[in-house]
Amino acid sequence: FVSSQVEILDWETKKQLCFLDKVEPNATIREIRLMFHKLYPRWYPARQSIKLDPKGKSLRDEEILQHLPVGTTATLYFKDLGPQIGWTTVFLIEYTGPLFIYFLFYFRMTFVYGLDERFTSSPHPVVNLACICHSFHYIKRLIETVFVHRFSRGTMPLRNIVKNCLYYWGFAAWLAYYINHPLYTPPSYGKKQINFAVIMFLLCEAGNFSIHVALSDLRRNGSKTCKIPYPTKNPFTWLFFFVSCPNYTYEVGTWISFTIMTQCVPVGLFTLLCFIQMTIWAKDKHCTYLREFKDYPSHRMPIIPFLL
Repeated sequence: FVSSQVEILDWETKKQLCFLDKVEPNATIREIRLMFHKLYPRWYPARQSIKLDPKGKSLRDEEILQHLPVGTTATLYFKDLGPQIGWTTVFLIEYTGPLFIYFLFYFRMTFVYGLDERFTSSPHPVVNLACICHSFHYIKRLIETVFVHRFSRGTMPLRNIVKNCLYYWGFAAWLAYYINHPLYTPPSYGKKQINFAVIMFLLCEAGNFSIHVALSDLRRNGSKTCKIPYPTKNPFTWLFFFVSCPNYTYEVGTWISFTIMTQCVPVGLFTLLCFIQMTIWAKDKHCTYLREFKDYPSHRMPIIPFLL
């Protein structure tokens, strides 16, 4: 093989940062990141965005130099992504907060409601049930983070953790405050409404878990390559026949059921925001599938079968 040369420029100033000589043609972008890191130790690989075009998308680690539209001298552009944090750590921080914050309100700590001992527990069974369901949801998420999820991208910008925690932790406090408030009133249709909501909640949680396992299985061998997910023998995965991101469909269903169970306005608002955000993510993922796979099932929608 004829060795290649790689010139790396700053994506904004177009100033040359380094010139790598005698690079193997079959070198991957990951290997080029490591070479760049040796020259600039402060920019570890996770902080680096390497592009073919200053305004283009970042090249993936597994892409090979000789397969890119470059000559024997390749010009690449570098962008500093800033300090990074691992996705596993991100999720553990995001999901541990709501779990414990909810308990502060559930146990009606005196500094929250300013009550005496006569009001430290709720007379409504649905309040206890809501606490169990809320805790189950976030414990499940923590377990999935450690044992199920496989991330195509290992990190995210450290600055985003503050924004994400404010969202998850803040909403957990807001929901818990009203659900566990001494003046809270149970759902209008009583046990029938609650029982229906609990069944719906458990089905959606099972569906969400099943989809996460199915997606994880696509990366079982450590591959980060995007693949088309298909239904398996598990009936909960059959939603893949109709939507690209059934994990989001089930997640929204979980919060709809929690809204029905508690009949609480803040929960409904949180569910609406979840739906909007997950629809955005689902559309982006759906577009990625359509762009990367010419044979992608044309009848699939991003998040809601036949509609959206």
